[in-house]
Amino acid sequence: MAGKLKIGARGSPLSLAQTGRVKLALTASRPGLAVEIVPIKTTGDKILDAPLAQIGGKGLFVKEIEEALLAGEIDLAVHSAKDLPAKLPEGLCLGATPARADFRDVLVSAGPGGLAGLPAGARVGTSGLRRRAQLLARRPDLKISPIRGNLETRLKKIGAEVEAVLVAAAGLDRLGLAPAQAVTLSPDEMLPAAGQGVLALEIRRDDARTAELVRPLHHEPTGLALAAERGFLAFWGGGCQLPAAALAEEADGRLRLRALIADPEGRRILTGRKTGPARAAPAEAEALGRELAAELAADGGAEIMREAVGS
Repeated sequence: MAGKLKIGARGSPLSLAQTGRVKLALTASRPGLAVEIVPIKTTGDKILDAPLAQIGGKGLFVKEIEEALLAGEIDLAVHSAKDLPAKLPEGLCLGATPARADFRDVLVSAGPGGLAGLPAGARVGTSGLRRRAQLLARRPDLKISPIRGNLETRLKKIGAEVEAVLVAAAGLDRLGLAPAQAVTLSPDEMLPAAGQGVLALEIRRDDARTAELVRPLHHEPTGLALAAERGFLAFWGGGCQLPAAALAEEADGRLRLRALIADPEGRRILTGRKTGPARAAPAEAEALGRELAAELAADGGAEIMREAVGS
């Protein structure tokens, strides 16, 4: 199937790098296909002087891209799955999820020793409520600085504005960056955001041609894990700035989901686990996430979330 395909993505170096990988995979599976990457500036890229939670949170890095997709200006959108709100706009769907990259978080600091090695009162740069809560739960003495910007920009602030920053391992890997004082945190230390390390390929629901083009890029275990994690978020009306985390992995023939919700100051954290079949339908995986969220809500999570999001 030859022809042309337009891919919309954020114009950041990381977004262009990961979209470039999708372009290579598409042209490898469909010889003769002409693929154009269309950079689109989103609200989250335009407003850099305020924490994400204060400027809306939901859809800040995808809204303009989805509008271009619905208008037919592009055929395919490539997102970091963790940026996607739990509910997609009417008329859009996920066409494929390539195999997941490293889902872990990385603490990059001015000195050695990782989280334990940070001096008392150290400033740590992160704009996410999920990371903030888990950091403060372990180190309540830390000062959280809500820095934003491209990954390289955040790394340059180490030693000047902050003593450390938290970033995604997948971002470092995709940009080929290897900071000297970087410590990868296990999920027990820092549970990742729902969809972290996953690329989401979004298409129009009625676009059979693009659906067929992206089909070879889909990795079913990643798709099911993402469905479970997004199901957990959906229960809470989820955007990417909720103080929540979720990670689903296949192990011993089961899909194992663990998740948490937290007070942003790290004073209260509720965690839970639930398992389901590893070869379930996406709807079953999503239901698994919703069921775990409902259990946490009944255990006091509803109150935590109400206080955290101010509703």
